[in-house]
Amino acid sequence: MSAKKLSGAEPLIGAHMSTSGGMDQAPARGSDVGCRCIQIFTKSNMQWAARPLEEKEIQGFRDNCDKLGIWPVVAHNSYLINLSAADEALALKSLDSLVMEMERCRALGLPSLIMHPGSHADTQAGLRLVAEALNRVIERTKDSPVKVLLETTAGQGTNLGHRFEELAEIIGKVECQERMGVCMDTCHVFAAGYDLRTPEVYARTMAEFDKVIGLKRLQAFHFNDAKQGLGSRIDRHEHIGEGHLGTGAFRLILKDSRFAKVPKVLETPKGMKGEEDWDAVSLKLLRKLAAS
Repeated sequence: MSAKKLSGAEPLIGAHMSTSGGMDQAPARGSDVGCRCIQIFTKSNMQWAARPLEEKEIQGFRDNCDKLGIWPVVAHNSYLINLSAADEALALKSLDSLVMEMERCRALGLPSLIMHPGSHADTQAGLRLVAEALNRVIERTKDSPVKVLLETTAGQGTNLGHRFEELAEIIGKVECQERMGVCMDTCHVFAAGYDLRTPEVYARTMAEFDKVIGLKRLQAFHFNDAKQGLGSRIDRHEHIGEGHLGTGAFRLILKDSRFAKVPKVLETPKGMKGEEDWDAVSLKLLRKLAAS
């Protein structure tokens, strides 16, 4: 699958798009609000079951991405999945569901699937369970090129993955290293205590990420402002420039040449701002920040 060549001044930004009515509908929805890349769910994010993808739908999705220049497209896994679940039945169901979603990504031609590490009352036990499950998932999809991107979390409750060291520990225990990457959520890292708002603190946070995990593994961003302050451990997204992060963090990421080809996807609240779609408003603001 190919996409229109990016101009030097065009940031690789987009938003999460609905697949209601079929996967092939998502690229057009993204194009309508000004996306260059999008994120989708390959199935309902709040149900275990999934209808099979039809060949016509898959081809329509690929054709629309190509025609509209929407690429890359990344997927996010179901919110029900918890590979670190203490309950063995839930952990096994999560593993099987993740394998299914990886297979759907492959059918659609997607490069990666973003997933939350999960939740466990015992951090070390939870991290070990995630790594063990990922080894099984990758073994069951060993002929697939689809990568797993662990998402940084805010650390709310017993959620794993709010420290870079926790993500590094999971990745370090996965045997097939080339299938692993990270998605940095700006709201989440800020809520976890990593600042991004000024050039100095931004540089420190990225240097720490590079030291602990490696910037080569940073393969997607979720662009979200934060409703709560630095280190709050509260996962509440806000529109760009409307929260505690402000616009500075997003300008710095957009101007960082190391991430020029890394997709940056909005997960901010859906709806309208006056007569304009909020995603369109936010993407226009991000383009201004990239050009400023």
